[in-house]
Amino acid sequence: MKKQLPQNSIISKYWLRFLIIILLVIGIFFRFVNIDKKLYWGDEIYSSLRISGYLESEMKEQLTDGHFFGIEDLHKYQYPNPERNAIDTIKGVILEDSQILPLYILLTRFWVEWFGDSVAVTRSFSAFISLLTFPCLYWLCLELFESSLVGWIAIGLVAISPIHLVYAQEVRSYSLWIVAILISSVALLRAMRLKTKLSWCIYTATLILGFYTHLFFTLVAFAQGIYVITIERFRLSKTSISYLLSSLAGFITFVPWIWVIITNPQPEAVDWTNDKHTLFASAARWAGIFSRTFLDLGISPSEPGRLKIALIPFILIILALMSYSIYVLCRRTSKEVWLFVLTLIGSIGLPLLILDFIFQKRYATSRYTLPSVLGIQLAVAYLFSTKLTSVYTKVWQKKLWSLVAFMVILGGVVSCTLNSQAQIWWNKIPEKYQEFPKIANIVSQGNKPLLISDADNLVSPIVILAYLADPKVRFQVVEKNQLPEITNDFSDIFLFLFEPSDFLKAGIEKVYNSKLQQINKFTWKVTKST
Repeated sequence: MKKQLPQNSIISKYWLRFLIIILLVIGIFFRFVNIDKKLYWGDEIYSSLRISGYLESEMKEQLTDGHFFGIEDLHKYQYPNPERNAIDTIKGVILEDSQILPLYILLTRFWVEWFGDSVAVTRSFSAFISLLTFPCLYWLCLELFESSLVGWIAIGLVAISPIHLVYAQEVRSYSLWIVAILISSVALLRAMRLKTKLSWCIYTATLILGFYTHLFFTLVAFAQGIYVITIERFRLSKTSISYLLSSLAGFITFVPWIWVIITNPQPEAVDWTNDKHTLFASAARWAGIFSRTFLDLGISPSEPGRLKIALIPFILIILALMSYSIYVLCRRTSKEVWLFVLTLIGSIGLPLLILDFIFQKRYATSRYTLPSVLGIQLAVAYLFSTKLTSVYTKVWQKKLWSLVAFMVILGGVVSCTLNSQAQIWWNKIPEKYQEFPKIANIVSQGNKPLLISDADNLVSPIVILAYLADPKVRFQVVEKNQLPEITNDFSDIFLFLFEPSDFLKAGIEKVYNSKLQQINKFTWKVTKST
């Protein structure tokens, strides 16, 4: 009897690994399927502008003088070309987007130069980088838990995690940021274990990688410092000194970019944080953020309240699972393990939580809380490893936790399936952009269509439409408070104003004796008055 239990445990572990390999294959598939079908939205437009090496001011200067141009002219400012090199790319980030950090943009530029300029290629870099999450996550679990099983389960959870899929298909630095967090965590734990100069130098290198990937990595690095100091009991030990020297070296390399941010601030890039939220709205948003770790049906803030109410039981179950996972982790593991996971969860989650509830603003978003999501997934992976394979777990308990694991898997697969078939997901702000495919379709139906707008609508609304519209569509963009010269060379003329302009609407009607037939809240068809 004593030999049978361990044997059953070994068999169950083999089956568990087999299941996780299947989940890994499914996760990889979803990261690349229909990668070019989703709306190429504002944030990605700005990333591609940076990749091209052009400045937004240059783009506006060259395209807003009222001349006619086509989609190919807009794509000049979205992909690398011989007129701009990598130095121009860095210059663009410094002058107009200092908060996004240059490493991801440069790497994506090189990727597109090598594999070709298309939406699929540009997005595939993030998808490819996201695959590095799996070996890094497995390595971290070996260092932290000394358990390959926890590593396998963590890989399975992340592979079908809806939130990881969302940012694996986005032309932003979040996939690279996740990898930087994981590899720096591995390097830190390894350096603390080996206590060699080389291991601490490797940790320094991972800090540099993280610092130049995402600005909020500084908070993750700070949390790692809290972990080291606490584990060393606030003593100036050899490990503490080595950590301080490594962190100082890494931080010194980041000082030049801190100076760039100070001298080239971009406050308009975070204007969305000024939206006021009630305490209830903030709590609901936080619940939604964390629930998307395992379940995401694409519900956006603009969806009817009935849909959100229907999800409440599922969200509460997910939050309960997360809370219980952290509880079990803290009860059953050593301080070195649970403290690391808690500092990872709190590294960004805690500061944003405090800011949200004190100032009642919208600081937290799903993309910023990814370090917290990683920490929660580590806790859940440990929970499943103990409940599903331990010889001390009763049969009925194993059945219960097998059901819980099945529901988590089902929620992830269903969420990823829905995401893969959608053109616009919640992260692309459907309440703002859901009309764009319809607009592009209407404009493209003309034999020789022209779309008129002004400079305020060039980046990014016009560029978004250019990715959706037929190549025959021509564009005419004028400076603000100027009128275009309307000719008879086009079969259909449309006015597009994502950013409103009463001057342009009134001027076209009055000066050119035309009528504006409204199609939707952003688009009008221009027809001559009879």
